Amino acid sequence: NRAEMGRPKISHRPSICFRAILPSDLEILEQLHTEVFPIRYEPEFFQHVVNGNGIVSWAAIDRGRTNGNGDELIGFVTARIVLAKESEIGDLLRFDSSRPDQTLLYILTLGVVDTYRNLGVASSLIREVIRYASSVRTCRAIYLHVISYNIAAIQLYKQMSFRCIRRLLGFYFINGQHYDSYLFFYYVNGGRSPCSPLELAAAILAYIRSGLKSVASRLRKRDDDGLVKWPKCKEGHSLVSTQSKKNLTAECSGYECV
Repeated sequence: NRAEMGRPKISHRPSICFRAILPSDLEILEQLHTEVFPIRYEPEFFQHVVNGNGIVSWAAIDRGRTNGNGDELIGFVTARIVLAKESEIGDLLRFDSSRPDQTLLYILTLGVVDTYRNLGVASSLIREVIRYASSVRTCRAIYLHVISYNIAAIQLYKQMSFRCIRRLLGFYFINGQHYDSYLFFYYVNGGRSPCSPLELAAAILAYIRSGLKSVASRLRKRDDDGLVKWPKCKEGHSLVSTQSKKNLTAECSGYECV
């Protein structure tokens, strides 16, 4: 999802500001996506971005430039609001399914030009996204995908308190080769995992207590020969009824990226 190129030094003190991406940014936006990402984006995507058609965006610019390019993009982030109930990752979020207005913010692209790498531009753009998502009353989380070999991006999102939830095998197909993707989440406005660590601990404790009570009850039920009468076992209920035990573990504990 995010990539940054090598970093030549800049000769002036940057003054980074942020604004919405505008129609006048179309050419440079297309150029930067071509330089930064290994995949090709359709022209319609850029038209939607610059015209704000279903996509929100932020541009990073350097007002400190003295060559007349003080309003030219040196970084960008694009995102789209999606309905939680219609998203492909709704099972990873606890939300009120009876409310059709619950939403998520999906980060589409995030990039910084080579000369501005490691100056905090990417993290500042992410903070802009977090502020926006937090201001949308119906939004419950921000999510995104990161290609598995982009270690810098993985480290950045971890530092920004995003949670790596899943590894998706073969998610990207680039130049005839499949690459895995990591799915990252950042919860806002009370959004949370369907199985938080606290809830998991409480469920385990309740299960242990229930088991101890059951054993004590069984020990009291002895027949005339002094043997324990064990009742027939009943199938237990999963904490998340639609998840397998394997998936439940992954979603309760989170997937640690390496």
